[in-house]
Amino acid sequence: MALLSFGGPAGQIAVMHRILVEEKRWLGEARFLHALNFCMLLPGPEAQQLAVYVGWLMHRTAGGIVAGLLFVLPGAVAIMALSWIYAIYGQVALVTAVFFGLKAAVLAIVLQAVVRIGRRALKSAPMVAVAATSFAAIFAFDVPFPLIILAAALTGLVAERVGARAFRIVGTHGGPDAADACDGDTVLGDALPPHARPGGARTLAIGGALLVLWLAPTAVLLLVLGPDHVFSAIAGFFSRMAVVTFGGAYAVLAYVAQAAVDTFGWLAPGEMLDGLGMAETTPGPLIMVTQFVGFMGAFRDPGALAPLVAGTLGGLLTTWVTFAPCFLWIFVCAPHVERLRGNLALSAGLAAITAAVVGVVLNLAVWFALHTLFREVGSFQGAGLQVAVPRLATLDPAAAGLAGAALAAAFVFKVNTVALLAGAAACGAALHALGVVS
Repeated sequence: MALLSFGGPAGQIAVMHRILVEEKRWLGEARFLHALNFCMLLPGPEAQQLAVYVGWLMHRTAGGIVAGLLFVLPGAVAIMALSWIYAIYGQVALVTAVFFGLKAAVLAIVLQAVVRIGRRALKSAPMVAVAATSFAAIFAFDVPFPLIILAAALTGLVAERVGARAFRIVGTHGGPDAADACDGDTVLGDALPPHARPGGARTLAIGGALLVLWLAPTAVLLLVLGPDHVFSAIAGFFSRMAVVTFGGAYAVLAYVAQAAVDTFGWLAPGEMLDGLGMAETTPGPLIMVTQFVGFMGAFRDPGALAPLVAGTLGGLLTTWVTFAPCFLWIFVCAPHVERLRGNLALSAGLAAITAAVVGVVLNLAVWFALHTLFREVGSFQGAGLQVAVPRLATLDPAAAGLAGAALAAAFVFKVNTVALLAGAAACGAALHALGVVS
């Protein structure tokens, strides 16, 4: 299934729904939707966590581990191979031209994500206000992403507590035949499996083991190498990211882009776009772009290691601390998931977070657009503001033309993600052949 999962979390969840519910009938529509809603409550990539949840539900802890690892493995191998190629040949003119084309497609894809999430999330004027406020906070005032998410969650919780219903949402998943997939007619059935009942000692043992597996490498690196070493910085940053990044892959990317480019200097703005292009064109979770970020960060600061060795270790470390917490959240929390059903305050908090994510992803789209269309982007600072301002004279006509074509292909002609990326890459290569892009 992971090999068929392109196009970000929405596409991956759609593939999982088609295979698990409609074709295999391993579980019913109601159970699938309940699992999905639970995973949406968690930080991190919801599609991968949904795979872990379903594997755990059907075949205990071993099933969850196998499902989660296999969901990640194809993308991890592909991104690692592309990271090596990028590090070795990234300055080759043809490779640069291909990624030049991909950036236009990535911009269109991110704007699609803004529209898709916005249509689903912004169901009331207060939700629109939360989205607008989150955009202004991160774009104009450089407010950290975790604070925006925390403020949104508190807004939803307080609104529900005082009796406001602005953040109550009802959603469905699946097509017109989804209702036919009743839980009782599936392989799993509608009964609660024995291992899905909460158990104190077993849950503590599994949770403790996973917590050690996740945080022990980070602690060792901090103690041995110190907090300023690139491996320590990678482990610490992506471990924090795993705890605070609610709202799906695109929200995570906004947080990662801000830190990787502006805080740590691991990547240039254009290189973040290149990494996202890699993740969009390979199977598996879109969040695998973080492996490219860790690879390049360590590759450029290898210390005593060879750059490619350091990059490989940095990429693997990033993947480990990004995905290990996903297993922890599922195995510890899933047995208690039934207690979350019908909790209106929690649902309102999640709805407010989703609304805030719209603003955060819009900021990501604006950030990508500025660094795709203009060769130079400055900043205006003053009165508490910190706003990116492009130098209009540096507008790249070729980039603008490609971006316009990509937007038309995505929004007017409804070209799918894989075809859009392939076409944009081919256009970049063609422009290089014509001498337009060097």
